[in-house]
Order: sequence, then C-alpha cells, then structure tokens
Amino acid sequence: MFRFLIISFLICFVKGWSQEKTDVYLLPGQGADCRLFADIDLDTTRYNPICLAYSTPREHENMRQFASRIAKEVDTTRSFYLIGVSLGGMIATEISHQLKPDKTIIISSAKNRKELPARYKFQKVVPIYDWIPPALLKKGALFLQPIVEPDRDKYEATFIDMLSSKPPLYFERTIALIVNWNRTETSADIIHIHGTKDHTIPIRNVVDPTVIQNGSHMMTLTKSQEISEVLSKLL
Repeated sequence: MFRFLIISFLICFVKGWSQEKTDVYLLPGQGADCRLFADIDLDTTRYNPICLAYSTPREHENMRQFASRIAKEVDTTRSFYLIGVSLGGMIATEISHQLKPDKTIIISSAKNRKELPARYKFQKVVPIYDWIPPALLKKGALFLQPIVEPDRDKYEATFIDMLSSKPPLYFERTIALIVNWNRTETSADIIHIHGTKDHTIPIRNVVDPTVIQNGSHMMTLTKSQEISEVLSKLL
C-alpha cells in the first residue's frame, strides 16, 4: 500500500512538473509591433509568449474578417490567452468571440465601438481618412503622435521606428477597420486595462476597466513595470 502511494505521488509530481506552458498571444497596436511588449515581464516558466504580426488588411475587409485571418495562427489545441493593445485589443476581442480563449486581456483599447472616441464615429459618416492619400496619413501619424501622447520621450526612437516601418496603405486600411467596426456588445469575460491619461481612446467611454493612474495610450512601454504587475495578478 505504501509503495502504491509513493508511486502515485511521483506520477502526479512528474505530471505537474512537465505540464505544458500556456500560450500567451500578444497583439500590438496599429502603429506598433512586437517591440511594444519588450519590457513586459511574463513568467516564462508558466507562459509561452507569442507575438503576432499583421499584414495590411485587404480592401473592404472588416475587423471580424481581419481577426479571423489572424486567428488562424492560434493553436487552439493548447490552452491560450490573448493580450491585445489598442487595435490589437479590438482584434483580440473579435478573436475571443470566435475561439473562446481561457482569458482575454485588452490594454489601452476598446471592447466595442461604444468605447471609441467621437472622431471615429464621425468618420463612419464622413470618411475623411478615405480622402487623404495613404502617404499623408502615415506622415500625419508621425506628426501627431508626440502631440497626442507626449509621454513617449524615453521611447521616442522606438515609437518612430515602429510607425515608420508600416506601409502607407496599412494606415488607411487599419483606420477603416476601426471606423467601421460594428461590434456593439462584448463578453463580460474580457478584462480591460486602461490609463487615466489616454488621449487616443479616453477612459471616459470605457466601461469597468482596471485603471492605471496617469497611464497613457503608450503605457505598455512607458509603464511596463506596473502593467507587468497587473498582468501577473490577472493571469
């Protein structure tokens, strides 16, 4: 009997020790790439971080369709989480309704179009972005970023390089994704982290977020330690 208990204990121990890590898919924002998560500290003994890159959306593709293409990169045979920032949070929201991850966390983002600022809602009626050449949209993003989110100083070169690496058409089509996003309801299971000084997606429209005081739209980098601590508790 004692030998049986010892063997059972060893089997349970080995199973627990060899348990697979949980995949954590990281979805960056519109003007960012995987460098956005460079300073986020995830416990790599428990989690396997996988950052997803985006291609330029297809013509007339909507958010749900774009998310469906990205979702094909997710291994649904394993346990997985989604963490999305800004546009990446909107994509994560759509993927979460399609694939049902174990957990979805969005940062500096919107769970549905009701949480978007008025300028996006206005452009659905008056599509200003569609009248501006893509190259000018890209230059406008580079010009406006430091004005709208002025706390980027420490990471200025990184933010400029991430924006600069995107092709002009990408900006036009990702703006179209956001402007024409038609989701109005969201699963209550989605966890939302938002900063009080986010000028891109102001917190006033956001429902029930985990609040980061003085956090900007860029806080995944500029407040990475605080975001890492929050993620550690949530995960």
